[in-house]
Amino acid sequence: MMVYTVYVDVRYTYRLRPGRQALAYLFRESGMCRYVWNALVAQTRDLHLDNQIGAANGARPDQLPTFGYSAQDKFLTQLRATTCDQTTGERWLAAGSSVAQQQTVRDFDKSRRKALLDRKNHIPATRRSGLPRFKSRHTDSVSMNYTRNGFSLTTTSALSAGVVRLRLPGKITIPVVWSRDLPSDPKSARVYQDTIGHWYVSFVVDIDATADHLPPVEHARAIGIDWGVTETATTAVIDLATGVVNNDTTYDLPHAQHGKTAAHKLARYQRMMARRATRRGQPTTNGYNHARHLAAKIHKKIARQRQDDARKWAKRVTLDHHNIAVEDFRPKFLAKSTMARKATDAAIGATKTELIWMATKHGRNLQLINPAHTTTTCSKCDARNKHRLPLGQRIYVCETCGHTQPRDKNSAAVMVARAGFDPADADGTRPEPAAARE
Repeated sequence: MMVYTVYVDVRYTYRLRPGRQALAYLFRESGMCRYVWNALVAQTRDLHLDNQIGAANGARPDQLPTFGYSAQDKFLTQLRATTCDQTTGERWLAAGSSVAQQQTVRDFDKSRRKALLDRKNHIPATRRSGLPRFKSRHTDSVSMNYTRNGFSLTTTSALSAGVVRLRLPGKITIPVVWSRDLPSDPKSARVYQDTIGHWYVSFVVDIDATADHLPPVEHARAIGIDWGVTETATTAVIDLATGVVNNDTTYDLPHAQHGKTAAHKLARYQRMMARRATRRGQPTTNGYNHARHLAAKIHKKIARQRQDDARKWAKRVTLDHHNIAVEDFRPKFLAKSTMARKATDAAIGATKTELIWMATKHGRNLQLINPAHTTTTCSKCDARNKHRLPLGQRIYVCETCGHTQPRDKNSAAVMVARAGFDPADADGTRPEPAAARE
C-alpha cells in the first residue's frame, strides 16, 4: 500500500533589521508598487466611463473592451516603458523590481474579480467586497510580494559570521531575526511594515500536513466549548468511557480585559492626536505622528497579548483532548449591541481561529457546531425548553427532568452531544443527539 505525503502551505514570519540603505530601497519599491496600483485603478475607472458612453450610444456588451488580467499585464509593460522623470527623462519605474510590480497586478486583479463576482451574485452591499481604490502613502500599509525569482536567502561576507540574510533585487541584503528554522525552501515572500514601523518578512513554505500530528490521548475525553462575554470560553469535559461530565474550570478561558487595562493610556494618546491634528489637505506635524505612533504601540501590544493568550489556551486544549466540539459562533453581530466593547476585548474570533488552526495542526477531531437552541436544550435529557433564557439568568433549569446547571456549562455539554462524541448513559436511555434528528 502506497502512502502519500500531503503538503500544505504555511506562512513563517520573521522580523527584519534593515539598515539605512535597505530602508531607502524598501520605501522606493513600495512607492513604485503603489504607483502601479493607482494607475490600474485610474485605468479601470476611465474604461468604465468609456463603456458607459459606448453602451449609451448603442454598442453591444461584446463590443465593449474589458480589462482582465492579460490587459492589465500589457498595461504594466506599457507603463514601465513610458513612465519617465520629467526633468532627467529617466525611466524610473522600469528601474524597480518587475517581480514586485507583477505581483501588484495579480493582487489588483484578484481584488477586482472578487468585487465583480460579489456584484454578480447579488451579495448585499454591506457584505460584498468593494472595487479597488486609490492608495495613499500616508494611510495605507507598505508591503511587497516576491516570487522565488525575486528574492533569495544568502550568506554574505565574513562580517555576518555565517548568518543567512534576505537578498532582494538591487543587491540589497537585509538581516533576518531567525526565531526558528524554516522547514523547507520558501516559495514566496512578503515584505511589509506594521503600524509601529517594524519590518517583517513572511515566507510561504510547504510542510507535511501530518508532521505535527499527535497520537490520541490516553484517556478518551471530549471537550465542548461555548463562547461568551463574561468568560471568553466556557468548557465541559466528558469522559467517553463512563459519560461523566466534568464541570470544573480547568480549561475555561477567563476574560483578560487587556483592552480595558490599557484604555486609560490609549485615551491619553488619542487626545494628543486630536489636539495636534491638522486640517484636511494639510501635511501632518511631527507631534501628531509621534502621538499616532504611541497609540499604535498600545494597539499592537493589546493584539499581541490577546494572541498570546489564545495560542497558549488552544495549545493546552488540543494537547489534552482528541475530540473537540466548538460553537460555530460569529461575533460580528455583537458590534451593534451594548456589549460591543467587552465582546471586542474578548477577541472571540481570534481565539476561535487559533483553536481551529492548533487542532488542525495536531490532527485533532474538531467539530464546529451550530449554536441554534443550545442555550435552551438540556444536556442531560436532550429536551428543549419552550421559553428563551434572558441574559440575566445564568442558571439553566430543565422543564422536563429538572436538571440544573450553569447555562454556559450546559451549552458546552450540548456541543459535545451534537457533535456525536457523547456516549449513552449507563442505562442506555439517552436519546440520539439533537443534530442527528435535525
